Amino acid sequence: MARRRRRDERVRMLDIDAWAPKTEIGKLVKNKEIATIEEIFNRGKPILEPEVVDALLPELEAETLSVSPTQRTTDSGRKMSFRVIVVLGDKKGHVGIGVGKNDEVKPAIDYAMLDARKNLISVKTGCGSWECKCGTPHSIPREVRGKYGSTEVVLKPAPKGLGLAANSVVKKVLTIAGVKDIWSFSRGSTANVYNMAMATMDALNSLNSMKPQPGDKV
Repeated sequence: MARRRRRDERVRMLDIDAWAPKTEIGKLVKNKEIATIEEIFNRGKPILEPEVVDALLPELEAETLSVSPTQRTTDSGRKMSFRVIVVLGDKKGHVGIGVGKNDEVKPAIDYAMLDARKNLISVKTGCGSWECKCGTPHSIPREVRGKYGSTEVVLKPAPKGLGLAANSVVKKVLTIAGVKDIWSFSRGSTANVYNMAMATMDALNSLNSMKPQPGDKV
């Protein structure tokens, strides 16, 4: 049975003071020449150092989506290890999925959180439901679809107060991203936690490549 951390757990931050950046983006962040994570996204640069995220988003939360035991054969016999999938974000429009592997669960979770930081994306929230005219960013601006492997996830704007009508994995990703109301449908390999999480990320990320339309309510 998968072991789970407490829901929406506060993330232990990395030591920014002791951080010696190795990348151009890292050095700019350390020197406070970049003040927001959006500046990095706008430059089209990847986040290669997890400390970049902690320096710009100090209030991260995370939840473990799954902990799966795996076995591999070595010269001394079979050895048990763990594969962990986590979702990490600030509930304010930023979210990432990470995977970590280790012989023990705790280090695997730590590795997954480092990986999630480097996979962070920005999520455009809005009020795109025809049933809602509140104008607040509680949902998403329009319907989007995401796909990963054989799994497809559809996200539709929902009226304020509906909540997250979605698969449990999709719901956890949206919660950490800061989306409060959604209609969601999924098809394909819906029992695969990683596929579901990544298809949801693909759907959310597609909002960033869409040009604003006259009917959008952001």
